[in-house]
Amino acid sequence: MSSTTMAINALLEESLNEPSIGETTCFRWHATPVGIAALWNKSQSPLTPPFDDALKEGLQVGLDLSREEREFHQVSHGLVLLFHS
Repeated sequence: MSSTTMAINALLEESLNEPSIGETTCFRWHATPVGIAALWNKSQSPLTPPFDDALKEGLQVGLDLSREEREFHQVSHGLVLLFHS
């Protein structure tokens, strides 16, 4: 794992302990220093990162993430989809 990925994961871990900015069917949403994090909150992990679901559910909490860069991370809290500029 690269040092950049480790640093992002550390920031995500810390930010996910803070109150969320919203919750939808499949995600808990957090504003983090590295972007908007969508934490998967279902018991069954998806086979592939569910970016399309996150884009749709993000609109439910007032977030249009369609133009953002996206990546995913596995942290102790679970699967995180990260959206950033």
